[in-house]
Amino acid sequence: MGRYKQSLSGKGSQKWLQIMVNQCPELLNEMIINSMGKSANHDSRSSITWLSPLKTDDYAEYRDANFLERLGLAELQQPLEKFWPNGGPRWDALGKNDREEVFLVEAKAHLSELISSPSQAKSAASIELIRKSLDETKSFLHISLDKDWTSNYYQYTNRLAHLYFLRVKNNIPAYLVFLYFVGDEEVNGPRTKEEWLNAIQEMRQVLGIEENHPLAKYVLELFVDVDTITSFTHE
Repeated sequence: MGRYKQSLSGKGSQKWLQIMVNQCPELLNEMIINSMGKSANHDSRSSITWLSPLKTDDYAEYRDANFLERLGLAELQQPLEKFWPNGGPRWDALGKNDREEVFLVEAKAHLSELISSPSQAKSAASIELIRKSLDETKSFLHISLDKDWTSNYYQYTNRLAHLYFLRVKNNIPAYLVFLYFVGDEEVNGPRTKEEWLNAIQEMRQVLGIEENHPLAKYVLELFVDVDTITSFTHE
């Protein structure tokens, strides 16, 4: 089962994302639409409907076939099971707009969240499928196959692979949104956008990812100060 009920979180990226999606989605939508506008002709009328994590849906998060069903993408030309085994990315938020564009969100509030556990795949078949799909993604992005994408930054690479799966293999207008919170003192998070940018640049160097790779315009990096969210919800 790829649906995971969540309680109302008390801190960190989960807390702030739950607040944005449920209390001030217009703030999140504006940030995304403005970021898209740098490389595409989008307007403010293309509003995003958030499908998770919703208070009315137990703040649930989705993965595997369930995240596709949630987005209305259950029937794809290239099925997910041929690209990735069960136990794939569990998305922090999922959204869709009136242009049928979909948004896959990964949120962070602390620098340590950039570094994730290596792949936990156990079976030989799963390990081989992940390796094949990551190599396919690297080839598309013109990255050396020698670069290790299954270790410290595996969470980032498997999300990027799923963007490739939707955009390239299935021609779905998908966007991968990395939402970085600034000023979360409760978790000792970065106080400036520059701290995030330095850590992201270091990660890209390790992974061999160029800034202007073929999927770059579909990867949105958003930085939001938690004080902005607090002010917005208290208006």
